[in-house]
Amino acid sequence: MVVLALAGAEVAFVAFRLHQVHRVTVSQLAPPATSGPNVGTQTFLLIGSTSRCVLDNKQTSAFGSCAAGITGVNSDVILLLRADQRAHSVSVLSVPRDLVMNNVRPGQFYKIDAALADGPGQLVAAIEENFGIPINHFVELNFDSFQNIVTALGGIKMYFPYRVRDDSSGLHIRTTGCVYLNGFNALALVRARNYWYFKDGQWTDDGSGDLGRIIRVHEFLRVLATAIAKRGLSNLLTDNSLLGAVAPDLEVDSKLSLGDMVDLLRAFRSTNIGTVPELTMPNIENFADYMYEGYDYGSVVLPTYPQDQQAVDNFLGLKTPPGSAVAPGSVMVSVMDGTGTAGQATTTADQLSSLGFHVVGTGSATPVGPISETVVYYAPGHLLDAQRVVEDLRGIVAMAEGTTAAGADVTVVTGSDYSVAVNHAPAQGTTTTAVGTTATTVELTATTVELAATTVELASVSTLGPPSPAVQPLPSYDPRACPSS
Repeated sequence: MVVLALAGAEVAFVAFRLHQVHRVTVSQLAPPATSGPNVGTQTFLLIGSTSRCVLDNKQTSAFGSCAAGITGVNSDVILLLRADQRAHSVSVLSVPRDLVMNNVRPGQFYKIDAALADGPGQLVAAIEENFGIPINHFVELNFDSFQNIVTALGGIKMYFPYRVRDDSSGLHIRTTGCVYLNGFNALALVRARNYWYFKDGQWTDDGSGDLGRIIRVHEFLRVLATAIAKRGLSNLLTDNSLLGAVAPDLEVDSKLSLGDMVDLLRAFRSTNIGTVPELTMPNIENFADYMYEGYDYGSVVLPTYPQDQQAVDNFLGLKTPPGSAVAPGSVMVSVMDGTGTAGQATTTADQLSSLGFHVVGTGSATPVGPISETVVYYAPGHLLDAQRVVEDLRGIVAMAEGTTAAGADVTVVTGSDYSVAVNHAPAQGTTTTAVGTTATTVELTATTVELAATTVELASVSTLGPPSPAVQPLPSYDPRACPSS
């Protein structure tokens, strides 16, 4: 009876605090599974918002201020968390904020961090469309709520092998060893993308930008989660400070119930933080000025397959890719040349046909720039068909829901760096339909260009360098957990 009373008191206490959380209606969220192997497993989209206009102190010069005209709303951190309440396990997948894709804003090409300007539902839709990850819940922290969490825990200690700084984020660690971080310094650390360290008498730029920042964020989260597990979820006094600090500035989707929150807290309580998989969506870096339809996007990162799909499968705990159950012969595909390369669409169509796909036509699209993604557009309800096509593509490839050509389920608009995995044998039970020079030319833009029957050598996927790994080691100069004494 005493145990039941304590459990009831905990739930009542958490209910009181969490009812102070701001709730927002988020479209595009997937309902939690009610049957099958995913019952009890939910995926949370956790973001760190850059909005200054919602902060209590809008005049913080270190992070920019709303009064000074910094009014943009972007997602500085995009992190997916998969929580299995039954197995008490958690996995993490970060999406780089500079990843460029279609439909980031409705029908438009942007860096993915720009989706939040159209509301959290748009960011959810962009991730679900491009990666096929069902998202059940949304949680947003701002600068204030992040700092308040660290403050409520009495600060965080991390070990710094070297002195470090980032003038843009306000980070200045002037000593080495185990260093105390208050809320301000912790926020400056996780926001640092121009990271310098002092070694052998000189300052060195690590040059990794946002990707290096993700590595540091993952390590910080390990330290933070360990501190919360030790102090924040073990007694009501610390819980009161922690939940009271974060609740007023926390925003969650309106479907996230009190039971979901309590279950999530309990899953974390019994999770071994040291074994939590922390993945980053693999990508290909392009630090040059990236041009798309005449607009300079600056430094970006590009999606890459099959590495992205493998990371998603690991994050979701899938043994096989979701599209593998689809027979190629059941997928109607059209191919559009998106680069102006003679014969590219026809050659790609031939290769997809040899793999068993039902190719219904080829055509041309207006090139968008010298470096371009191959985009697999799919009609509503045909996400799995698109995933099946993507399984046989390699290189800079993305997916997007949109208009297809020639009545196809899926339209492949070819880009600059990709190939078709023609060495894969067609799936059993499918038929191969040959597509030659008489393939139908489909009009995707105002001008239709007849493609020559010339066989072309598809661009090598290595021209921009190798993809980044999903799991990246912590560099020797980055901060980490303090050694045990």
